Amino acid sequence: MTEAITVARPYADAVYKLAMKSNGLSQWSKTLQLAAEIVEDERVKSLIGNPMVSTKQLSEIFLEIGKNKFSAEAHNLIMLLAENKRISVLPEISQLFEYLKAQHEGVLEAKITSAFEIESRQLKKLVDDLEQKFKRKIEAQVSVDPELIGGIKVEIGDEILDVSVRGKLESMAVALKS
Repeated sequence: MTEAITVARPYADAVYKLAMKSNGLSQWSKTLQLAAEIVEDERVKSLIGNPMVSTKQLSEIFLEIGKNKFSAEAHNLIMLLAENKRISVLPEISQLFEYLKAQHEGVLEAKITSAFEIESRQLKKLVDDLEQKFKRKIEAQVSVDPELIGGIKVEIGDEILDVSVRGKLESMAVALKS
């Protein structure tokens, strides 16, 4: 995975710069998500790296699946990736592009883990509080982990806010051992 991210980074940076010049962040976001979905399709995966399928054939098949949804620049990107045998890193390119777009838009991604389902009004209140604390827009991904026993755990970047029962028990155990 790390290798794919490393290969994808220069492409994502180039697409991001192109999107910024043309004021097309949202369009490129949609295009890259579509391209990533095509790559993830099992039938397309079987063609990638198949010695019986030329890079020209692969790019033509890829573009045919996307029909008219690819701009001229996106068409060129797909042809370039196919020629360089890197079309398989499109999901990583999309992921990195979304990260760059979020940074530009001042959005932070928060991973919220709760012991129980969070009601929508509680989630809204939590996100509002986080936005106040970090002074940026927050996009929340919520998951449930019953092993937390109670409370929540919030991860934003490299900062972790752990107010779960499990986290407090672990802190107490460390304090008692000291």
